Amino acid sequence: MLRKLSLALAVSCASNGMAWAAEAPLSNRNDLINVYQEAVDNNADLAAARAQYGAQKEVVPQARAGLLPNISGGAEVADVRTSIDQPSAVANRSAHSYQATLAQPLFRADRWFQYQAAKDVNEQASLQLSATEQNLILQTAENYFNVLRSQDNLASTKAEEAAFKRQLDQSNERFDVGLSDKTDVLQSQASYDTARANRILAQRQVDDAFEALITLTNRQYNSIWGVVHTLPILPPTPNDAKAWVDTAARQNLNLLASNYAVSAAEQTLKQRKAGHAPTLDAVAKYEKGDNDALGFANPNAFGAPYGGNVEQRTLALQLNIPIYSGGLTSSQVRESYSRLDQSEQQREGLRRQVVENTRNLHRAVNTDVEQVQARKQSIISNQSAVEATEIGYQVGTRNIVDVLDAQRQLYTSVRNYNNSRYDYILDNLRLKQAAGTLNPGDLQDLTRYLKADYNPDKDFLPPDLAQAAAEQLKARP
Repeated sequence: MLRKLSLALAVSCASNGMAWAAEAPLSNRNDLINVYQEAVDNNADLAAARAQYGAQKEVVPQARAGLLPNISGGAEVADVRTSIDQPSAVANRSAHSYQATLAQPLFRADRWFQYQAAKDVNEQASLQLSATEQNLILQTAENYFNVLRSQDNLASTKAEEAAFKRQLDQSNERFDVGLSDKTDVLQSQASYDTARANRILAQRQVDDAFEALITLTNRQYNSIWGVVHTLPILPPTPNDAKAWVDTAARQNLNLLASNYAVSAAEQTLKQRKAGHAPTLDAVAKYEKGDNDALGFANPNAFGAPYGGNVEQRTLALQLNIPIYSGGLTSSQVRESYSRLDQSEQQREGLRRQVVENTRNLHRAVNTDVEQVQARKQSIISNQSAVEATEIGYQVGTRNIVDVLDAQRQLYTSVRNYNNSRYDYILDNLRLKQAAGTLNPGDLQDLTRYLKADYNPDKDFLPPDLAQAAAEQLKARP
């Protein structure tokens, strides 16, 4: 009697023939937290964001400087030539002087509002950096689990290739003894060739996924820890979309940053309006030098000038009242109104997007929970369908196309199951990011369900399913 190919046997054939991840030494394996730490230490985008924040936060001391005293000093050395008509005389003297000036703004409304706007900009930049740091958590998880996803897909594709190879061998055996025609061989050959091409593509996808992880962390990885099939698949807590939306409205980092952007635009508008207001400064000035340099009036006759050093101290209040600046201030006010409206509309658009994403992700997680269970059951159902189809093929009620389609559906269900597991993990993290609660502790929680000696070629299926497939194989003659 012809030997039938079960899922467990296909897994065994694939793992014996093409396993590569199991050959990596255990010391080269890395868990999710280690990969995340490497990303924090080496990610170029995060480093650039930190540098950008370091530059942006300087707007506060720069704006504050406009409210603080300003002290300046200077010196002058000059050659002075003086002439007068009556009596006709010319005098040449070298002149020198020193001066120091202290100016303290007393009323500068525009600078005060500029300072308030700068503080809002600083808070906005700080939240944007936090959002970038939070996004790195999600990026790490996405790249990490995309590697595992591609490895599991490769493992199932290799098992599918092994299954079609064995089916091709069986078709050749049946053709040689006259139990089938050449069409069965050709159909089996076509399915095997397609599976082989898919396996080559899946291998490239694994390499691409590792490359993305290297780009993120600037570190080489041979293999990483895999997810055990005992990972709890549970609905989100609380399982209430409104509660998640309310949390997102309070804690979403990008939304909080947009609030400060609006506040900064409001303060900037006040700054521009203050351009119409008068300014008042207190000024203290000290000067010392010869009379020619300082230019004091000389009550004596020009022919007998006072040429000694002069020292002068001045205390003054300087009031400036803007009258007309060519329309500049009015134009800046109109611009600020438009900028404020822009920032408010952007905040509203972001709020709507956050609400949409939060609701969609809440639904996605609940759908993923049902998907994982349904996909797991579909593997069992498709395994039974393969067994039944093979029996029908032996007794002549089914043809080779039915057998190949049943096997193809089986491995498609395996890939769908693994994809739904990784979708569940990532959608959970995306939901937490939308709500503003995502933190490294979420990765630490996932690390508890990672397996250090994970071998995709053997572990891409739940152990109970592989065992059930093996028992089915033993049960049949």
